[in-house]
Amino acid sequence: MKRLLALFGFSLFSHAALAAPQINVGVVYDYLDGDKSSYLKRVFNGGDSTAFVKINILEIIYDADGKAREIPLVNQADTTSRDGLMASPARLIVPANGMQGSRLLYMGERDKERYFRVRYVPVVPEKEDEFAVSEQERDDYKKNLSAGVNVLAGYGTVFFVRPKETRFDSVIENEAGQYRIRNNGNSVVVIDEFKDCSIKNEQECQPTTKHHILAGRTFQFEKQAGRQYRFTMVEGSKSQNLEIKG
Repeated sequence: MKRLLALFGFSLFSHAALAAPQINVGVVYDYLDGDKSSYLKRVFNGGDSTAFVKINILEIIYDADGKAREIPLVNQADTTSRDGLMASPARLIVPANGMQGSRLLYMGERDKERYFRVRYVPVVPEKEDEFAVSEQERDDYKKNLSAGVNVLAGYGTVFFVRPKETRFDSVIENEAGQYRIRNNGNSVVVIDEFKDCSIKNEQECQPTTKHHILAGRTFQFEKQAGRQYRFTMVEGSKSQNLEIKG
């Protein structure tokens, strides 16, 4: 009897936990090329209730030592003098098992690369959120959600805005015990699918990683005997597969 009650309780909890929106925004890193001013980002909802999603944007500033901090954008309400990234629309109503798109628009100078944190946050709609729904619809939505059980999980992505005159200049230094790639260009270089594996046993690998080399910075790693390192170096639309042995 206790086992039946436990299973029944688990079934109720599982059903309640699923009675919520479950959003997915795809890849975590997005790149705006120098000849583009907008980027379409799609938000998917794999849950069984409507998702009300707010899009918030912060600028990422890197200090001289490489430490990042996030700051609010200025002039967010004034599109005529805005300098930075904006989402249009910044409020999405995504139906269950559906998709909606928001266009990320960059406004301002493109003399250097800039970085932004874009957050997609599902919320329970309130009057001040400016969603195009009636008060009755808001109340019904709150009632349909399982109070105290649902966790409205959001996503944070990083958005790279390349300079208008993008230039790549990666310098590789392959020394006896160390491998370095210095980014002498003016836009980010991506080290994708970095794999550190044993030469004798290719199944014996460290977790695959991804790295970004900002302009003026260096990516490096120590080479170890008996290990091989494979990755793809991505410079905009150009990619190069590299393999290095320790």
